[in-house]
Amino acid sequence: MTAALSAESSGAHAGDPAADDPLSDPALYFNRELSQLDFNFRVLAQAQDQAVPLLERLRYLCISCTNLDEFFEIRAATVRHAQDFGMPGSPDGLAPATVLKRIHERAAELVDSQYRCWNETLRPALYDAGVRILGREKWNARQKRWLRAYFRDEIMPVLSPLGLDPAHPFPKILNKSLNIVVVLKGRDAFGRSGHLAIVRAPRSLPRIIQLPERASGGEHDFVFLSSVLSEFVDELFPGMQVKGAYQFRVTRNSELIVDEEEVENLALALRDELVGRGYLRAMRLEIAADCPKAIVRTLLENFELPENAVYRIDGAVNLNRVIQVYDMVQRPDLKFPPFQPRQLRESDAMFELLAEEDVLLHHPFDAFTPVLELIKQAAEDPNVLAIKQTLYRTGKDSAIVEHLVQAARNGKDVTVVVELRARFDEEANLGLADRLQEAGVQVVYGVVGYKTHAKMLLIVRREGRKLRRYVHLGTGNYHSGTARAYTDLGLLTSNSEIGEDVHQIFQQLSGLAPLIRLHHLLQSPFTLHAGVLARIAREAAHARAGRPARIIAKMNALNEPHVIRALYGASQAGVEIDLIIRGACTLRPGVAGVSDNIRVVSIVGRFLEHHRIYWFANDGDQELFCASADWLERNLLHRVESCFPVLDPELAGRVREEALNNYLADNTNAWELQADGAYRKLAPGDEAMPHSAQSWLLAKLCG
Repeated sequence: MTAALSAESSGAHAGDPAADDPLSDPALYFNRELSQLDFNFRVLAQAQDQAVPLLERLRYLCISCTNLDEFFEIRAATVRHAQDFGMPGSPDGLAPATVLKRIHERAAELVDSQYRCWNETLRPALYDAGVRILGREKWNARQKRWLRAYFRDEIMPVLSPLGLDPAHPFPKILNKSLNIVVVLKGRDAFGRSGHLAIVRAPRSLPRIIQLPERASGGEHDFVFLSSVLSEFVDELFPGMQVKGAYQFRVTRNSELIVDEEEVENLALALRDELVGRGYLRAMRLEIAADCPKAIVRTLLENFELPENAVYRIDGAVNLNRVIQVYDMVQRPDLKFPPFQPRQLRESDAMFELLAEEDVLLHHPFDAFTPVLELIKQAAEDPNVLAIKQTLYRTGKDSAIVEHLVQAARNGKDVTVVVELRARFDEEANLGLADRLQEAGVQVVYGVVGYKTHAKMLLIVRREGRKLRRYVHLGTGNYHSGTARAYTDLGLLTSNSEIGEDVHQIFQQLSGLAPLIRLHHLLQSPFTLHAGVLARIAREAAHARAGRPARIIAKMNALNEPHVIRALYGASQAGVEIDLIIRGACTLRPGVAGVSDNIRVVSIVGRFLEHHRIYWFANDGDQELFCASADWLERNLLHRVESCFPVLDPELAGRVREEALNNYLADNTNAWELQADGAYRKLAPGDEAMPHSAQSWLLAKLCG
């Protein structure tokens, strides 16, 4: 294994102090990009699972497609960047060119599986259930008449077909936009001979069209816009013969790069970058399966893509757009049963409650309402003097933003750290920053070179002659939508030392504060990385001394090489280590003599797993932390992150029971990572009862 991997090594570890460490052997590390790509096979497996309601299966299929888009926009683009600029390799030792080749090979397998799932399984099953997504071959005469009229009335007026000739070179193609390349024969009104034309579908057009029941005969009948364009495209070229029409889509690099050291105004620089984001370097071409090779070659040359970057598609190139059907079809029998999150009974008096005890919220099983209530009550309370908050993603029409605006209008001192560089939310966050500033909120853009990813809220309230701090710390964003779809933990507390820690971090973010010493919190980029390494080393020391030692950690991804080496060392010392890693994991478990005490599982279920929790047995003096940070290099070393202990033993016990032990017992939605990099779906044994961690939480907390 080592020799095979080393043969493709980029030699990136030369000069690395750990290069002579046997635990740095590239054979002990998976590639992060390939591991992340494989996560989408686990998502797709949910779409193939007959135990999952049919429209939910459609949703999983679309999620896997959307994830793949983002993968090419960000992860594959990062590898291409590393290849172009000769950047240092990663611990797995694979050269960027090798990684790109494997990405295209593995992505081709994923795309093939996605379309087979759609064409052979989901589309027929939906049809049988009365939800019909009709291909052109299925249209009857009445449906076709209605669609032709719809094309003429609603679509054709906004189209601007472009014939390709010396006066009209190949146009710029927007990232992920729907396009049709048309092969023409004949001459137009000016006597120009036709050859090729491009029809671009404006973003204003719906990608899924619902046919009215009176015209179609079915209550839930739909067609793809791409099918309508392909069928009636000849009407755009009167007097010419359409020899073929082939849909295509290009995925481009979407990673914004702003040299913060060189710009005077980050907001203005980002606005400029956003204008061109849709036209950055091409990464992938999707095109109709029957498109002639000559046209494919033309497109590849235009987009400067290699042969293996083309994906021939047996269906709509924008398959992820069929997710719209999920919302358009009101069929409870085809969806997960609804649930009501548990409400905090005392939420009408948050300050009184938090003065007495800490509150733990486990979303989405616990409602996000108490966080909203706390901010709302702070905005209205005359005794509240100041509110400070970090905002990474908020969503549209955020109630939190409304409360912060109202607080500023009520004379509170409101400071908000808005992370402008939250990927794909840059434009929304620029607008958010403008709105807050107009209301009198002091907006801070964080620290140059470090994304502010910490999730923190601080409220300063006068109580008698003293000031008291109230704090919310979380593993997820201040986004009501994701609080209903992601599993996350939030802690509400008035603990004075935690309040002082959060206060100091805000001071550091908004000013030019020196390095600070915190009572309880660990903070990236300063103490979190070292704190994690120290605690792993402590568990190893306990194990070597024969004392109780164990580590359980749950997060989205793991790739930081120093942490992985520390985990390998702890495993060698005899520490039992359980890792619950949803997505990319570059640690190789189950290697004899190295990681045979490490188990890695991934849970894929109804909700997106998003907790970050670290638990250390510590010879009986247990420590449990929740955090905004995964054990990724970027989170631990290049971002501002918060990691907070759960000090109340009862609440810490809840976290361990609900979010760790419960998940380790999952045998229906869990996948175990094998030493060869494959994931094996777990199933109940002969005598074991099925256990779904998320279903157990729904039953326990939502009742």
